[in-house]
Order: sequence, then structure tokens, then C-alpha cells
Amino acid sequence: MAIEVQDLEGVKSDCLAPAATEAKCENVAVGKVALHPGKCFVLAMLAGVFIGFGATFFLTFTADPTLSFGVKKAVGGLCFCLGLVLVLCCGAELFTGNSLMVQALASKKITWGGMLKNWVIVLLGNLAGSLLLVFIVSMAGIASIKAGDATIGSNMATVAAGKINLPWVQIFFRGILCNMLVCLAVWIGFAGKTIADKVLGILLPIAAFVACGYEHCVANMFFLPMGMVADPTKVDVTGILYNLSASIPGNIVGGAILIGLAYWYAYHKKTQA
Repeated sequence: MAIEVQDLEGVKSDCLAPAATEAKCENVAVGKVALHPGKCFVLAMLAGVFIGFGATFFLTFTADPTLSFGVKKAVGGLCFCLGLVLVLCCGAELFTGNSLMVQALASKKITWGGMLKNWVIVLLGNLAGSLLLVFIVSMAGIASIKAGDATIGSNMATVAAGKINLPWVQIFFRGILCNMLVCLAVWIGFAGKTIADKVLGILLPIAAFVACGYEHCVANMFFLPMGMVADPTKVDVTGILYNLSASIPGNIVGGAILIGLAYWYAYHKKTQA
């Protein structure tokens, strides 16, 4: 029986090639700048809530004191992936992912003013959404749920206290490492054409940054206030601001410069549409 061999000329991968992904990032950035401020803020609030969902999942799983170090790190990281999966697949505005907007800035498709306005609105919206979820989770009594001899609340306070007691320089560089991985996950999400592409592509980079203890400013907008609510003696407002003062610029450097501009330089085409 003869087997027909199809002509493979022109057959392309289901995922976008890097150059096409870079072009898509630029076009997405143009759309973000044009988005109505009110809609942008609401979508940013949703992103804060979504990342908080992932953080709550992480805190619930890792609260069990009988789990080994490796299991807590690996599976806890996978639990946290829920947040970015919801952001990319359901649609929301996340400050750390929006670091990639610098590619459109470098191509002069958007202005400094347009990009910075988006960043400010999104950062404030992320904070508002995170605090909203802190309130809801607190009212739901999640912190009082038993996890063996401990509670989820004690884990919330321990995780938050660990983040505010790091040296400023360490938080900054952990922020750089974090957003390098987050923006790579977003890059993969832009390249993927199906839900399966996006979800599978997100898992390893996000699980890695969580397992390694890197600092994500939007996640910390949930982790730290939640820890303060769980145990005000371990976490206070000064500690929260201290962490964010290092993690936010670290995230910008890692995402905008080391990933965004690097990929723009490597793949941008002046003749692209």
C-alpha cells in the first residue's frame, strides 16, 4: 500500500518563533497603552487577585510541617503557578509582565509617558486587588485552618517575616532573578497558541522562581499584608514598604532590561508590520 508523503513546505510550528513573539509583544504593548485607564485598573485588580489565589494555594500546601524541604519547594512552586495561568489565560494586567512593554518603547511605538502611566495604574491596581483578596481570605477564616500541629495562619506569618528580614540588596537581586523568569513565562505564553501551550510553558519558570525564593513584588503585595493580618507582631507596614522598595526596582531591571531589551535587540525587525 503506497503511503502518501505530504509536502511539508510552509508547515510551521504551532508556537510562534522568537521574532514573531517579539513582534507580538510590541503590538500587545501598543494595545495596553491605548487601554482606558478605568478598564486598565480593573484588569490590574484582577491580576492582583489572581496572583493572590496562587499565593493562597502555595501557603495552604506548604503549611503542613511534616512536608520535606524539597516537596514544599517543588510542589509549592507548582501551586503558585495558578496565579500567572489565570493572568495569561483569562486576561489581566500584571505589573511584572508589563516590563516587556519596553520592547515597543525601544521601537518607538509607544512613549515613555504612555508606558509609565500604564505601569503606575497597573501597579496600584495590583496592590488594590491584592489587598481586596487579603480582606476576603481573612474574613473566610483561612488562616485558622489546621495543618497538622500548625495553622495556615502561622505559615502566612512565617513566610512574610522571612521576606522582610532579608538584606535590601538580596531582595533587589532576588527581584531581578524573579522577573527574568516571570517575563520568560509571559514570553512563552505569548508564543503559545493554545491554552495547553500557555499552561505548560508557564509551569517550570514560575515554579522555579518560587522554589528558589525569589522576590515578586505583586505576590508580596499579598504575602506581606496577609502575614501582617495573621500575626502583627512579625510583620508591619514598615517591613512591607521596605521589601517593596527593593523588589519593585529589582523586578523592573530583571524583566525590562535583562529580558525585554535583550530579546528586542536579538529579534526586533525594523521592517516588521
